Amino acid sequence: MSDVFKARLLKGVQQLGLELPDTSIDRLLAYHALLVKWNKAYNLTSVRDAHEMIDRHLIDSLSMLHSVGDGQLIDVGTGPGLPGMVIALIRPELPVWLLDSNGKKTRFLNQVKMSLNVDNATVIHHRLESWQPELKFAQITSRAFATLSDMVSFSRHLLASDGRFLAMKRQYPDVEIADLPQDIKVIAVNPLRVPGTDGERHLVELGFQ
Repeated sequence: MSDVFKARLLKGVQQLGLELPDTSIDRLLAYHALLVKWNKAYNLTSVRDAHEMIDRHLIDSLSMLHSVGDGQLIDVGTGPGLPGMVIALIRPELPVWLLDSNGKKTRFLNQVKMSLNVDNATVIHHRLESWQPELKFAQITSRAFATLSDMVSFSRHLLASDGRFLAMKRQYPDVEIADLPQDIKVIAVNPLRVPGTDGERHLVELGFQ
């Protein structure tokens, strides 16, 4: 079965136009195996089928990789590490912080960090709006936040003055963009092509005016 998952992952990576070393593919598959195992007991994701997880979680998260820069990154409301842990696994030089208020999900992420030696990842179990670290982040990612305005209002205290919000959305978020605060500018809205999945995907890049 692992060969089937590897073939599916490799096909998606190729269709995304990415070139990943064998070590990165192996780490992603090891993460996928842990996610499948833990999901049976802890309900980390509503996607139950292990094959679908390759497309809807791993490939989907990888689709935004072209827009990820070099400054330290925090993935807010990361859940089981989507897209944050996926990014951390294939960008070992990039400091990635993974924040979620759900204890089951952060325990899973700590297990992944320990099992796969993800030394560049830091797991934070906290409510986003009340977490007040001293550092600021160059990049704030999210994949399942309710609205863009909520993402901005709950996490703006974490973003550096020249930093970027990178929000994954399904349909083009016209209404959500219109509801953004006046001091937030839209840098870009790029369609994402996610092999193996149906429907639209977009990556919304935001910053301070």
